[in-house]
Amino acid sequence: MDQNTPTNIHPALAAGRAAVITGGASGIGLAAAKRFVVLGMKVCLADLDPAALDRAAAEIGAPSGSVVTQPTDVSKLADLQRLKDKAYASFGEVAVLMNNAGTAPGGGPWDHIDRWRTVLEVNLWGVINGVQTFTQTMIDQGTPCAIISTGSKQGITTPPGDTAYNVSKAGVKVLTEALAHQLRNVPGCKVSAHLLVPGFTFTGITRPRGSEKPPGAWTPEQVIDMMIERMGKGDFYIICPDNDVSWETDRKRIQWAAEDITRNRPALSRWHDDYKDEFAAFMKAKEGSSD
Repeated sequence: MDQNTPTNIHPALAAGRAAVITGGASGIGLAAAKRFVVLGMKVCLADLDPAALDRAAAEIGAPSGSVVTQPTDVSKLADLQRLKDKAYASFGEVAVLMNNAGTAPGGGPWDHIDRWRTVLEVNLWGVINGVQTFTQTMIDQGTPCAIISTGSKQGITTPPGDTAYNVSKAGVKVLTEALAHQLRNVPGCKVSAHLLVPGFTFTGITRPRGSEKPPGAWTPEQVIDMMIERMGKGDFYIICPDNDVSWETDRKRIQWAAEDITRNRPALSRWHDDYKDEFAAFMKAKEGSSD
């Protein structure tokens, strides 16, 4: 355990426990795997490309036998079952399921229907398949466990642009909220659910090939450090800032989006010319004076 590890830590993130990470060959998934190994955990990495998985496993540099890989297309339920079989055959249990695999771009309301299907199958059905495949077995273990799903601020404030991506991540939010509710109502259940919502993060999805990290972006490692800290506090919503956007800015944007409904404003009024000045004033108002 290094100096970045918080004092209070979720009991699933313990030495000797095992984690399954989809989208584990790069970005946030790989950063999670590295941190889990530092904590003394074992990891099963899942991703589409076997060669990328081999590179990731070598990069982690973990003790022999503590990292295994399984090529996985999360949009296919049978692949998730094979992933589960590999993890349990290798480690005997799963303490952490990190539903992290994702893809972009999708499309707008009436274009790119082919990309719509791909984004929904990976980003949403990938999480549904993971939850359906692993949850009951993790409950039955009777040990502290955690299911983490990677969402997006675009699934909460749903900005104009990539509607398909927004829909997929909004679905992940709804699913993970329902999962958390149902888990806490299962007698004796020791499995918690968490929604990880990164800010602007420098990953394979956001990074043009060969580019350098923009000053405003966080690294995947920063996201995972916050995830571990907030899980230790028992938080469900783990909404990460970045170097440009603070939690206060995120909080107000989320509040404004929700109040489109309660105040009967036009949809996505944050981007509506008639509400531009009102939104700017709302964002500028001090804490406690915005209602």
